[in-house]
Order: sequence, then structure tokens, then C-alpha cells
Amino acid sequence: MKLRGNNAFLFVIVTVTLDLLAFGLFVPVMPEYLKMITGKEGEDAVVYGGLLLVTFGVMNFLVMTLIGNLSDRFGRRPILLMSNAGLAIDMVIMGLASSLFVLFLGRALAGITSATFSTANSYIADTTEPQERGRAYGMLGAAFAVGFIIGPVIGGILGNIDVRLPFFVAAGVATLNFIYGLFVLPESLAKENRRPVNWARANPFGAFKHFAKIPQVAWFILATGVLSVAHSVFQSTWGWSGEIRFDWSPQEIALSLAAVGLASAIAQAGLSGYATKRFGPSRTGIFGLCAGVLSLLGYAFATEAWMIYTIIAAGAVGGVGGAALQQMMTGVTSKDTQGELQGAIASLNALCALIIGPLLMTQTLHIFSADDAPTYLPGANFLLAAILSGFALIPLYLGIRANAGSLDEMDIIATSKPMGANSEDGGATPA
Repeated sequence: MKLRGNNAFLFVIVTVTLDLLAFGLFVPVMPEYLKMITGKEGEDAVVYGGLLLVTFGVMNFLVMTLIGNLSDRFGRRPILLMSNAGLAIDMVIMGLASSLFVLFLGRALAGITSATFSTANSYIADTTEPQERGRAYGMLGAAFAVGFIIGPVIGGILGNIDVRLPFFVAAGVATLNFIYGLFVLPESLAKENRRPVNWARANPFGAFKHFAKIPQVAWFILATGVLSVAHSVFQSTWGWSGEIRFDWSPQEIALSLAAVGLASAIAQAGLSGYATKRFGPSRTGIFGLCAGVLSLLGYAFATEAWMIYTIIAAGAVGGVGGAALQQMMTGVTSKDTQGELQGAIASLNALCALIIGPLLMTQTLHIFSADDAPTYLPGANFLLAAILSGFALIPLYLGIRANAGSLDEMDIIATSKPMGANSEDGGATPA
């Protein structure tokens, strides 16, 4: 991979891995934790789990575009540091919580400060050539997955000792990550590529209006939003679904999440770069979305727990679609607006994956798994996600059409050159 600063890329990969490790620690205990605080069983407590995600998402939606603009003005490093410090404080608040109000307070704070993944995407755009970003984003996705391989397993073990312990351990990991970044994480955005904050576009509505006028990016952003709603089924209902459908314990939830993370890490790190270079980002993106639809249908209609693990292994290849989509979006965006792009995407993801998605998915699971369900279908949340993922193919196709010249060139280069051959200009020229 041709990187402008291999050490910088390594630092941000480690930062994302540790940050996701901290986040993954408390995922397995959330069902039990909310049951303890609310006194309600899983079928009812899942509603509070969805509302906690919505609280995080609302704050995320309101501030992420501003943070993206600030990273274009002041650099990526201070934003990454702020994000890790905010996560540490959030975990302490949640670990000490004795009421729903305190839990919601912690989630609101995390929503304001959380910018690790979106800023890391900008970091990659700063430090890689356009034609190499498919592999780079695949590696970032793998780092995301590795955090969830280790985090939930450790969280499940710690949760057996004390249901609050994972939160404090997560706070410690996030604090160490902050200290790590404070001393060794370099800045990636060169001063000549920085720009003043455009306050008219430093809010989600202004940013959406701006990018809506640019069809080369707008269709991809819309596809990302629809996919975010669909994929929210995992973070908002995975643990609840396992408990309701298969009577999974926190340890079993942790193991299943670890399996998801391991399969995703292998697929994204091992396949994303190969697929985007061999077949081009357009074909890779379409293939990834189709594979995702099939795997979600499998989750929806699985009747035994062992089936879930088979689908995890088969469906992991769908992860190459996300890396290809990021490569296409960043390839048609200028260097000085990468932060604004990622901020807009982060705000859209917050709206779709943390507000609309959790409300849809948790309520769907609740309605179709309750004793008085009109039709008992506890996999209805995954069925809805599969339908939405299918719809995302439409804006993805339209985005590919809108970028026919640059993406066709990238696809032609990918399919005409043998793997490992050098290319003078392997990607789209940034607009």
C-alpha cells in the first residue's frame, strides 16, 4: 500500500482498535444492566436500550458536521484526542449509574464527543492515494472488528464478576488510548490543506444541502444513509435478539459478537484491497451489498443458534461493500473537504443508525416477539434490515452512473492489470 506516512496510518489503526475495544466491553452486559436498573425483562427493557442509542444519535447528529469542519480547520489529532477523553468520562458515568437519567446523561456526553471513526476516515484520506483507499478502509474496518472480537469477550467475562465492572475497565482503556495519542499520534492534515470553518455548512442541514447539489457524492451519501438504518439492527438488537430467540447468556452474546468481529476482520483486511483492485470499487460495492442482503435474510429466518454462526461466516464478505463505498466517495472529494464529508456522513449515520434505525429495529423486534404479537416473527428486525439493504442498491447504482468517467477508469484499471502491477494513475482524480 502506498501511504504518505506508514507510521501515521498504523497509529490511527491502533487508536480505532483500542477505542472499539473500550466500547465493545460493555455490549454483552447491557441487557442485564438495563434489566437491573429498570426492573423489566428483556422484551420490555429493549425499548430503553433503543432510546439510549437514540440519545447518543441525536447529539451525534447535531455536532458531527461541526466537528468534521473543525478537523478540516485545526487537524485530525485534537478531534481524536477529544473523542477518547469523552468516551472515558462516559464510561465512568455509566458505570456509576443508578438510574436511567444518569445513563442517558452519559450517552448524551458520548454523542457530543464521539468522533473517532469518522475522523479516522478523514485520516486515511489524508495519508493514502485514492486508488489505495479500498484496502486502507478495509483495514480500518478490520480494526473496528478486532475491537469487537476482544471487547465483548472480555466484557462477558468481567460481567460475570460484576455487571458494572466492564464500564470501568472500558474507561481505563479509553484513558490509556488518550494518553497514547497525546504522546505519539501525529497530525495528518497538512497546513496547506486546511481551510476556514464554513459556518453555513458546519451543521448537518447545511452540509446535506451542500452535498445534495453534487450528484457525484450525493447518491453515495444516500446509499450510506439507507445502509446505516439497515445495519443498525446489529448494535441495537443483536444482544436482545439472541436472548429472546435463543436464550443466550451474556457470555454467549459475547462469543457471537466475537465471531462477527473475527469474520469481519478477516474478510475486510484480506478481501477489500484485493476486490477493489481486481474488480474495481463499483463492482465490489454492488457485490458487497448483495451479499449483505442475503446474510440478513439468513439471520431473519434462522431457527437454531448454530445457524447464526454459519451465516456470520458466509455473510462477512459483505463488508467489502462499505470499503468500496468509502473509496468512491473520498475519491471524488477534494483534500480540504474530507473532514466535512466525513462529518456529514457521521451526522447522517447518527440520524439513520442511532436515531431512526434503533427506533425501527427495537420496536420491530418488540412487536413481533411479544406474547400478543400479530404474527410471531422474532427475526422481523433482520428481515426489515434486508429489505432496506436491497433498496440501498438503487442510489449506489445511480452514484456509479453519476461518476461514470472516473469510476469506469478505476474499474477498467482494476480489471485490465494483473494484481501487483503498478499503475500510473489508479484512481479517480479528486474533484
